[in-house]
Amino acid sequence: MKKHNGMRPQDIVVLLKILSMQNQNWHNIDIANALKLSPSEVSEALNRCKIARLIDGRKRSINANSFKEFLIYGLKYVFPVEPGAVVRGIPTAHSAPPISEKISQGGDIYVWPFAKGIKRGQAIEPLYKTIPEVAQDDKTFYELLAITDTLRVGKAREVKIAIEEFEKKMKYAN
Repeated sequence: MKKHNGMRPQDIVVLLKILSMQNQNWHNIDIANALKLSPSEVSEALNRCKIARLIDGRKRSINANSFKEFLIYGLKYVFPVEPGAVVRGIPTAHSAPPISEKISQGGDIYVWPFAKGIKRGQAIEPLYKTIPEVAQDDKTFYELLAITDTLRVGKAREVKIAIEEFEKKMKYAN
């Protein structure tokens, strides 16, 4: 059995991409191409997720309860984030759907830094460097990433909404 040397940010991104595919058949190469990762990075991510029990032994089905628990209670400690300088980028966290549809936008706007971005806001470092580019191709994936960032940086009310939205997405995936 392989040794687990800790989770990496791309592990979460890979699981979110699988979740966004809503039970479609997929191969590692599909995930690699969609996320602009190498096939070996996807394979290693799935191995780490298997050892952490976030995905089943065949590495095909996400363990929904374990993944949800990790995102809610562990993500902000394992992959913390501090809002940075105001930059051009793509809205994330509570500044992006589906969270932005549930709250008024009177506060801070958070964005992933991206030169082709459409908004200005405080920079939030994405879980993986390719996210700003690849998230635009898949609405469900983008929403899952925004929910995930809300869990990383949100206040109590925003986190509560993010949990509810994540649970809705999980229902469609199972």
